[in-house]
Amino acid sequence: MKAGFIVNPVAGMGGSVALKGTDGEETLRRAIELGAQPRASERAETALREFADAARGTLFLTPSGAMGAGLLTKYGIEHETLFETEARTTAEETRRAARMMLEEGAELIIFAGGDGTARDVCAAVGDKIPVVGIPAGVKIHSAVYAKRPIDAGRLIKNFLEGRVKRFTEAEVMDIDEDAFREGRVSARLYGYMRVPDDAEYMQERKSGGGAGSSEESANLAAFLAGSMKPGTLYLIGSGSTTMRLKERLGINGTLLGVDAVKDGAQLGKDLTAEQIKNLLAQEKPEDRSLIITVIGGQGHIFGRGNQQLSPDVIKMIPHENITVAATPGKMAGLFGKSLIADTGDAALDEELKGYVPVVTGHSRRMMVKIE
Repeated sequence: MKAGFIVNPVAGMGGSVALKGTDGEETLRRAIELGAQPRASERAETALREFADAARGTLFLTPSGAMGAGLLTKYGIEHETLFETEARTTAEETRRAARMMLEEGAELIIFAGGDGTARDVCAAVGDKIPVVGIPAGVKIHSAVYAKRPIDAGRLIKNFLEGRVKRFTEAEVMDIDEDAFREGRVSARLYGYMRVPDDAEYMQERKSGGGAGSSEESANLAAFLAGSMKPGTLYLIGSGSTTMRLKERLGINGTLLGVDAVKDGAQLGKDLTAEQIKNLLAQEKPEDRSLIITVIGGQGHIFGRGNQQLSPDVIKMIPHENITVAATPGKMAGLFGKSLIADTGDAALDEELKGYVPVVTGHSRRMMVKIE
């Protein structure tokens, strides 16, 4: 069997520094200047560790170095280098690699990145060959990605062992990053790719922010605002649900960023991970709080569009001071699925597992499992 393996080395770098992505040379340059660190290779490796033993007997087709060959070499996995990549990789190299994999007869393409990477692979192969995406970007609205890197690895292992028999068409979403940075979610359906039909490991497409009525959102925001304690630093995460809270508080908040409030005063807007850590360090642990919401349709609370809430940040906040809030409509849209923590730190993800109360309205909570 032949399989393709592509890593977008710069995917996800814009998340921790509040840039909402790294599409485009200028944005990547800014991310590096702000101290962003590559994370895609680490997340690809998390998946690879799960399927490395099952990879024996499969020839992997991959670009050189950081785009794939480096990791395969590290794990002693047989591979053929398709071409030498440039020092700074490009979207065209992703498309070129995917086209070559299709031409060489690969039966599966594995890629690590975000929505931009999925779009590039889709442009090259369409729905001609099954794919599995390893989530490593900032924006991961597309349904061609697994829920977490470890889930991608387990699913790929099943595929290589011949235990994946059913496939389905999954949406690739095209997100306008410039609009995204300005607080507008401008998404359109770019195309479809074939993925394993496996609800245990694959994520759903992100649903729009309209899940839940305006009245539900207003009631939830009012309750949250009224529950805030004096002398406590509140970090308020991204999303339409939390934006209603920011509006209720009368602060100049960001729809897609993390903002900070204490005693009604705004202490920070669209904060980076480093800025958040600096603010938290000034407070006693018991005076640090975080309010986040759920990604509609997918169920993620960490690891999707809020990478500013890095593992280091989350560890600074007592778990009992983390509030998950979502309207009844948004929770109904999950159809009973568990919530997902994909922080990038396996030990922290494990620590966060269990049942948590999700605030859905005035004095209303529902217990939901984090998987």
